[in-house]
Amino acid sequence: MTSSDVRACIQSTGIIPAVRVNSAEDALYAAKTIHTGKIPIAEITMTIPGATEVIAQLVRELPDMVVGAGTCLDCETAKRCLDAGAMFITSTGLDLAVVEMAKDAGVVVLPGVLTPTEIISAWKAGADFVKVFPCAQMGGEHYVRALKVALPHVPLIAAGGVRQSTAPHYIHAGATAIGIGRDLIPNEAVQRRNSDWILELAQRFLTLVKTARHEIGWKG
Repeated sequence: MTSSDVRACIQSTGIIPAVRVNSAEDALYAAKTIHTGKIPIAEITMTIPGATEVIAQLVRELPDMVVGAGTCLDCETAKRCLDAGAMFITSTGLDLAVVEMAKDAGVVVLPGVLTPTEIISAWKAGADFVKVFPCAQMGGEHYVRALKVALPHVPLIAAGGVRQSTAPHYIHAGATAIGIGRDLIPNEAVQRRNSDWILELAQRFLTLVKTARHEIGWKG
């Protein structure tokens, strides 16, 4: 899968599920379940024990899935993820060296940012998308809307505290996509291996994004 394919998948889907669970087994279950639920993207966070092995296994077993690495806080971690086959690199903050490494490797990168200065720095460094995190705590969709007025050319991903009730608002505010963690993949559902619960949530979020995009005439 090329970097263009990965960018197109993120743009068309509009959702990046963040898999942040307690074990490699839980992560594999969660990622495969959301794949079944028609969300072909999974961000495997480095807080999971054995995260790089999870990435490698998903890449082998689900070749049509965009598997990325989250919470990549340094180049050493990013390098391990790239070696495992990660198709995008993201984090909770901005490390320009990590952005440069991903770009040199031809892999999509979406660094985490908070301020307009960081957004500009990330975009100038070659980021494919810029992830505003934590979004809800900084004013939610109102903050995203203000950023898009000033920086309309930068594709923003809203992450951190996105819920069913607020997801459409981020799309209305101009977010290209939303990052969702436990509101899409509840820990209890994972522990119980309750696929129906996760599949229902996946369908709800997909519908919310699709409807919100239709309402604003989103062209992709």
